[in-house]
Amino acid sequence: MLVINGKAPVVAYSEIIAARIVNGVNAGAIKIEFVDDKKASPAVFNDDSSEVFNKIIKDFPDAFSQGFNEEVSNWIKISREDLVIKNFQKLAQSLEKLDTALNLKTFVLGGLDYSPADIACWGALRSNGMVGSIIKNKVYVNVSRWYTLLELDPAFGGAHEFLSKSLQDLKKASNVGKKKEGHKANFEIDLQDAKVGEVVTRFPPEPSGYLHIGHAKAALLNQYFAQEYKGKLIVRFDDTNPSKEKEEFQDSILEDLDLLGIKGDKITYSSDYFQEMYDLCIQMIKEGKAYCDDTPTEKMREERMDGIASARRDRSVEENLKLFTQEMKNGTEEGLKNCVRAKIDYKALNKTLRDPVIYRCNLTPHHRTGTEWKVYPTYDFCVPIVDALEGVTHALRTIEYRDRNAQYDWMLNALNLRKVHIWDFARVNFVRTLLSKRKLQWMVDKNLVSNWDDPRFPTVRGVRRRGMTVEGLKNFVLSQGPSRNVINLEWNLIWAFNKKVIDPIAPRLTAVVNPVKIHLEGDDVPKFPKTELKPKHKKNPDVGTKKVIYSSDIVIDKDDADVLEVNEEVTLMDWGNVIITKKNPDGSMVAKLHLEGDFKKTKYKLTWLADTADSVKVDLVDFDHLINKDKLEDDDSFEDFLTEQTEFHTDSIADLNVKDLKVGDIIQFERKGYYRLDALPKDGKPYVFFTIPDGKAVNKYGAKK
Repeated sequence: MLVINGKAPVVAYSEIIAARIVNGVNAGAIKIEFVDDKKASPAVFNDDSSEVFNKIIKDFPDAFSQGFNEEVSNWIKISREDLVIKNFQKLAQSLEKLDTALNLKTFVLGGLDYSPADIACWGALRSNGMVGSIIKNKVYVNVSRWYTLLELDPAFGGAHEFLSKSLQDLKKASNVGKKKEGHKANFEIDLQDAKVGEVVTRFPPEPSGYLHIGHAKAALLNQYFAQEYKGKLIVRFDDTNPSKEKEEFQDSILEDLDLLGIKGDKITYSSDYFQEMYDLCIQMIKEGKAYCDDTPTEKMREERMDGIASARRDRSVEENLKLFTQEMKNGTEEGLKNCVRAKIDYKALNKTLRDPVIYRCNLTPHHRTGTEWKVYPTYDFCVPIVDALEGVTHALRTIEYRDRNAQYDWMLNALNLRKVHIWDFARVNFVRTLLSKRKLQWMVDKNLVSNWDDPRFPTVRGVRRRGMTVEGLKNFVLSQGPSRNVINLEWNLIWAFNKKVIDPIAPRLTAVVNPVKIHLEGDDVPKFPKTELKPKHKKNPDVGTKKVIYSSDIVIDKDDADVLEVNEEVTLMDWGNVIITKKNPDGSMVAKLHLEGDFKKTKYKLTWLADTADSVKVDLVDFDHLINKDKLEDDDSFEDFLTEQTEFHTDSIADLNVKDLKVGDIIQFERKGYYRLDALPKDGKPYVFFTIPDGKAVNKYGAKK
C-alpha cells in the first residue's frame, strides 16, 4: 500500500506517478490512499517512509523501461535536493543543468521512452510552485518541451487531478462521518471490461485514398490504448468496395503508418474473410433475418426515410437464397438489380436499423481477389463480423458512427458472434478544411492541387510536406485524447505543437527579400570579404556551425530599408551596430560601423547578407486554405466556397549555407519564420522553401492579414 500526504510541503508526485504506471501494467498492484496530515511523511510504502520512490521502482521492474544505475540514482538525488528548492538562483542552476541534459534528447537519459530519472525530475518540478511560470514562459526551452511532452501522458498529466479528487473524496467522507477511504489509481481510460494483456484494438482504413489527420488520430489512439493495456493492435484494410480501392492507396497507407511509428501486431484484410461473410449472410437469410430487394435505389431511400416496409420484405427464404447464391453471386442481370438487406425494424426511430443493406453486387475486379467475387459486404455488415472473428475486444471509432452502434450490436447478436465493446471518440475537424476523401479526390482530379501530398491538403503526406513533424503530430493527437467533444479546431493549434518540436533544433539562416545595398565605412569594416563560423542556433550549440560572410557591402530587406532614417543607429544581427549616414537616390545607403554601440538601445535589429556572389536564389512559398468558410453546413456545396488564390511566391536570396541542405530539412530564416526545403534548384528554378505555420493566428497571406 502507498499512502500519500496531500498536505506535505513537497507533495510526492514522483511516487504517485510511479504507482500509477505500475497499476497500468498490473491493475491494483499498488493500493493508493491519501491523508491530509501536515505532520505525516510525504509518502509511506508498505509502512516504510524511507526511499519510497526507489522501492516502487525496484519492486516492480517490469513496469519501467530502465531500472537503477548510477546515472538514474544521480538524477533522483538531484530531483530530491535541487529541483524542489524555492530559492530561484539555486533552482536556476539546477534547471540549467537539466536543460543542457535534454539538448537534442526527448528524455533525460535519451532513448525512446522515459525512465525513472524522468519520473523523479518531473514529479519534483510538479511539486515546486515556482516552476509553473518558468515552464509556461519557456525560460529553459528544452525543459519546457520535455515537461509538456510528459504532461500529455495520463500517468503524469493526470496525477494532480487524481490527487485533488482523492483529497476531495477524503474530505467528503470525513464530513459525513464515514471511514476515510483512499481513491484507487487509474489512468482515466474507461474501456469496459478492459484487462491488461487482453485488449485488442484495430485500425481499419479503406484503401480508397491517402491517410489524413483524422485517420492519424484514430490510428494513434488505437495504438495508444493497445500499448497502455499491453495488448495488440490490428491494422486491417477494409477492402470491400473494389470501385474505389487501389493498391496504390494501400501501399501509401502502410508507408504513412510506418512514418508515424505505427506498426500493427498483424496486418489483415477484410477480403480475407469474404467466404466467411458470404456464409454468414446465407445463415441470416435461412433464419429469416435478411432478404433480397430489387427496389430502385431512390425509392428504397425514400421508404427508409418514411418508415415504409419494402414490397420485397416478405419474400420466402427459398426465393432469397436463390437470388443471393445464384443471381447475385454470379452477377447476372437479375442479380445486379438486387441487394441484401438485414431484416431489423423498418419503423425504428434509429434510422440505421431500418433494414440496412448488407450485400450488393459489383462487377469491378477487386485489387486482391480479382474476379473471384461479384458480391461484396457493406461496411456495416463487414466490420462487426471481422472484429468478432479477429478477436477485437474494443472497437474505437469516431462519434459520427454512434447511431450505428445499435446496428453493430444487432449484427453480432443476430449471428451469435462474440461481444465487442465500442468506444466513441470525437473526429478531428479543422476550420476551412475538407476531410472527405471523395472531395479531396475531386480537387486532385480538377488540378486544384498537385496531388495527395499537396501542402494544402490535410493528408499526413500533405502536412508532412508543409513541415509537420511526426513528433508534433503525435503530441497534438495525444493532447486531444479520446474526448467525445466535437469541436472545429483552428489549424494554429496543431502547428503550435509542431513549433515546440522544431524551434529548439531548427538551424537559423538568413534570407533577404528585395535586396537594398548598404556600403559600410569605418576602421572595423573588412577590406575584403571574410568568412567566420557562427552557431546555427544560439541556444543549442549541438545544431552546429554555419558560415557567415562579412563584407563592406551588404544587403537588407527593402521593407527594413524603407523605415530607416539618416543618423539612425540600428543593429545588424550577428555583427553589431551601424549608423546610417546617407540615403542615395537609387535607394542604396551608406552606414558607419559602430561596434561599441549598445544593441539594447536600437529600435531595429536587422538581418543582412554580404553583397557577394555566394548568396543563392530561393523561392519562399506560402499558402492559404483551400476553403474560405470556417464550417460548411450540410446544404453547402463546397465548390461554392473555394478560395480563389491559395499559393503565393516570394523571390528572395539566402545565405550560402542553403547549399548544404537536403530536401525535407527544416530551418528558420531569421525574422521570417520556419521553412521546409521542398525542392533543389533545377532547370533554372531556385531552391523552393515552404513556409511552416508557427501557431500564430495571423497569416502573411490570404483571408487573415
